[in-house]
Amino acid sequence: MTDTNQHLAVSLFSELLAVDQLVRHALTRVLPKGMELSHFSVLNHLAHSNAERSPTQLAQTFHLTRGAMTNTLTKLEWAGYIHIRPDWDDARKKMVSISPAGRAARDAAIAAITPLVADVAGKVGEDKVRAALPLLRELRVKLSDQT
Repeated sequence: MTDTNQHLAVSLFSELLAVDQLVRHALTRVLPKGMELSHFSVLNHLAHSNAERSPTQLAQTFHLTRGAMTNTLTKLEWAGYIHIRPDWDDARKKMVSISPAGRAARDAAIAAITPLVADVAGKVGEDKVRAALPLLRELRVKLSDQT
């Protein structure tokens, strides 16, 4: 890799990290009271997939340790946002699903963040957002292959 390519790659990742930090801060400020970004991410994943997942599968999806995912799931279960049941095929394992209250909390979070993300996307411009999505998806896939 040439110095120019290295500089370009470092600049790209510096911008991605800065955007990540700003997005996390902005979303955290508008999420419903008591909801953390990690809670929203898990609820959104479960709502979108519309299927049960094991804690291990969720940890792998979010590139977290099983302990970190267990902590998040414990908080979500305590809030009544998820159901955790034994795996009928292997009682040592558990399965996680979103509850009706969790779906409602996820929908409230979507309603809270939509104006923010729509405003930012509108300021950037629809054409630029559409043009950026394929690159961001490709970066996500390439980085997922690294782990």
